[in-house]
Amino acid sequence: MVNFKEDERLSTLNHSCAHVMAQAVKHLYPHAKFWVGPVVKEGFYYDIDLGNDVVNDEVIAAIEKEMKKICKEGKKIYRREVSKAEAMEMFKDDMYKLDLISNLEDGNITVYDQGDFTDLCRGPHVDNTKLCKNFKLVKHSGVYWKGDANNHVMQRIYGVCFPTAEELEAHLKELEEAKERDHRKIGKEMELFMTDDLVGRGLPMFLPKGYTVWQELENYIKDKERRLGYLHVMTPCVGTVNLYKTSGHWDHYKENMFPPMEVEGESFVLRPMNCPHHMMIYANTQHSYKDLPIRIGEIAHDFRFEASGTLKGIERGRHFCQNDAHLFVTPEQIESEFSNVVDLIFNTYKDFGITDYRCVLSLRDPEDKVKYHDDDEMWNNAEDALRKVLNDLGIEYTEEIGEAAFYGPKLDVNVKPAVGNEYTLSTCQLDFCLPAKFNLTYVDKDGQKKTPVVLHRAILGSLDRFMAYILEETKGNLPLWLAPVQAMILPVKNDDEELNAYAHDLYGYLLDNNIRADIDERAEKLGYRVREAQVKKIPYLIILGKQEAQDGTVSYRLHGQQNTTTVSKDEFLAMLKDEIATKKLSK
Repeated sequence: MVNFKEDERLSTLNHSCAHVMAQAVKHLYPHAKFWVGPVVKEGFYYDIDLGNDVVNDEVIAAIEKEMKKICKEGKKIYRREVSKAEAMEMFKDDMYKLDLISNLEDGNITVYDQGDFTDLCRGPHVDNTKLCKNFKLVKHSGVYWKGDANNHVMQRIYGVCFPTAEELEAHLKELEEAKERDHRKIGKEMELFMTDDLVGRGLPMFLPKGYTVWQELENYIKDKERRLGYLHVMTPCVGTVNLYKTSGHWDHYKENMFPPMEVEGESFVLRPMNCPHHMMIYANTQHSYKDLPIRIGEIAHDFRFEASGTLKGIERGRHFCQNDAHLFVTPEQIESEFSNVVDLIFNTYKDFGITDYRCVLSLRDPEDKVKYHDDDEMWNNAEDALRKVLNDLGIEYTEEIGEAAFYGPKLDVNVKPAVGNEYTLSTCQLDFCLPAKFNLTYVDKDGQKKTPVVLHRAILGSLDRFMAYILEETKGNLPLWLAPVQAMILPVKNDDEELNAYAHDLYGYLLDNNIRADIDERAEKLGYRVREAQVKKIPYLIILGKQEAQDGTVSYRLHGQQNTTTVSKDEFLAMLKDEIATKKLSK
């Protein structure tokens, strides 16, 4: 996907097109006033005060029509420098421009003219409005002025602009593909999860089918972890403020946490991560070097106060469940344990067919003494240790400054989804800091107390985000083992007693053999029920008629296909069980 903000050519063009849109709006709504119209990575937008008028699809169509007229006229775009006093006079009736101007220094204030429209802007712009003709307004929303919920709502209109019609058409196809892959759309169609502002923004609720997928992911990763010696625990979703002061999160992460709750003279917060709880579990028992490594795992509910503008379904919420674990190791065990974590990450990716990813060594910014724990020796040791491990393992990686956790460097595995920008799915962090803060120890072979090293790691990341990623990669066509409904039974007729009896017999047979089956015997035409099952991405559709009932057979078709295959019940069950056991990837 194009990043308009980073492409200088597209940035200038889209900035100019934002002014064309503003000019068109001014023609249609002379009372309109404008806040800011920046270029963003998705294109451009303008925040507009239309008074009592509200933007809808008809309004967007009218604005686009007027923009085409402006582009066709091909007015020259001129840059002018004015004094602050001149600018204040020029926009004296526009509170938004006056607010912007008041924060500018006198001198070198620039405005741009195009025909009958003048706007405050730093530029740069193209020379002629005709160059902005290949545009499209793509969406609109209401936003608070300056992003402050105490202010009034403005209308924000987004658009994109390209040098050629072909580039615009290609981009619009990408946007349509992104819309079809959006996990929020897929989640609604498949009845997986929901959100409601009455519950709270960023607090998704998993419906029965979605929770089935969630549980399958939980069972999958916990089973792999158990085989590797992980010990699973359950810890509270809250902790005292003092717990997070001890860990350092209160100083370095407080702005991302929900505010404290005062109860009986103590301050509690919803936990944003699980390491402090796991540190306390380790501290509950005396440990020898012979006990290490100790691998504590948890599917943990966490809460972070993400900005409302960043919330996105189950990909980014204020509540999520981490596939978290903390490995307490001796310094000599760092490389082998880190290697095991990396193997687990890549084995998991293989099971899900994830191939488009890159490894990033995330380091601190040594100049930032606020964000990061201030201990140069600790950081140098930790970064050198992690770099050595990656090199010894032969892992290709890039280094990024300023992306470390506040307590230590980390390996981030960033995936490139089918649409949109890359993001971190898995991580493994090396930590010399928190064990010391919690006074954790083990007794070495000489009887001396030593401080363990901790590896913080998440393989699926959060189950929520991982589910969103898989839904978008597969367009909801989940592999059989993960599908919430694995087989849908569709009797051709719903008024045939013999057929209905066989349909229910088959339904019970599949359920008894741990196949997630459902039966649709509604008084609807078969074609309608088939189409509905296809929308819900059910892998196997079982079409039952009189012949199947008489022969005790199963006629099935795969999702998205038209041809039907007939086999015995036992053959059908064996086929499903083999596909589930091998975790065969969906096509």
